Order: sequence, then C-alpha cells, then structure tokens
Amino acid sequence: MNIGIIVYSKTGNTLSAAQKLQEKIVVDGHVVNIEQITVAGEVSPGKKDFQFTAMPDPNSYEAIVFGTPVHAFSLCSVMEDYLKQLTSLEGKKVAFLVTKQLPFNWTGGNRTVGQMKKLCEDKGAETLGAGIVICSESRRETTEKKALESLSKLF
Repeated sequence: MNIGIIVYSKTGNTLSAAQKLQEKIVVDGHVVNIEQITVAGEVSPGKKDFQFTAMPDPNSYEAIVFGTPVHAFSLCSVMEDYLKQLTSLEGKKVAFLVTKQLPFNWTGGNRTVGQMKKLCEDKGAETLGAGIVICSESRRETTEKKALESLSKLF
C-alpha cells in the first residue's frame, strides 16, 4: 500500500513520532513517504497569522496518516486550515497521529482526533483510527510505543 504521512510539526516532536511510524510501517512492506506542511509567520493558539509554504497533495496516496500537535487543548490551526482547504478525500483511508505535552485526558488529544475525524469524513475519507503521544519525558516512551503499534496495525 502507498501511504503518506502528512505532518505539521512546530517543535519536532510530531515529526519524530512520524519518522518512527514510517519505520514500523515500511517493515510490513508498505511504501511510506513523509511530507511536511510548512508555514511562514506566527503559529500560536488563537493566531492564524501564517501562510502555507508547503501543502502536500494527498491524492497520490491510498492511505494517509495526518500528524499534528495539540495547541490549546484543540486541533492546531495549521492542520485545521490545511484539512479545510483539501477539496476531497473521497476513497482515502486516513488515520491520525497526535502529539501533546500534558498527560491528562481532558487536555485536547481526544478532542483533536475528533476534530480531524469530522473534517476528513466530511471530505469523504474513511477513518481508521488514531494514536496519541504524550511528549513529556516520563510518558513519551510508553505512549509513543502504544500509539505507533496501534497505528501500524491499521495498514
């Protein structure tokens, strides 16, 4: 299967997790490419003073993993705007890789997954699942292993 991992990563945590996911999926015989969404300008919760400098085209992939950090307990504005600008995800299988700092369930991971799921399903995608990585030192290894294992089994 030809799989794209389309990721926005401001600090490198989401990109690092995406690279580890790529390694896991390639072992199963899939072709996996990572493409980054990049922007110029300021990205912070509540601010959308940015312009896209790279917007990967998902059309060449059979399946897509969208990777994003949580910002202010919600979907990062860069990923939200990117998904809104896509014309269609009809016939695509999609999954979600979410990174966040805070360990509590109410700190936006599940909300972010729900927001991305709705945006993608509204564009015709079939959602497969999600993995959430908590990037704090004490929880990163455990949550990353669990998330990547879960995501890699979807394909």
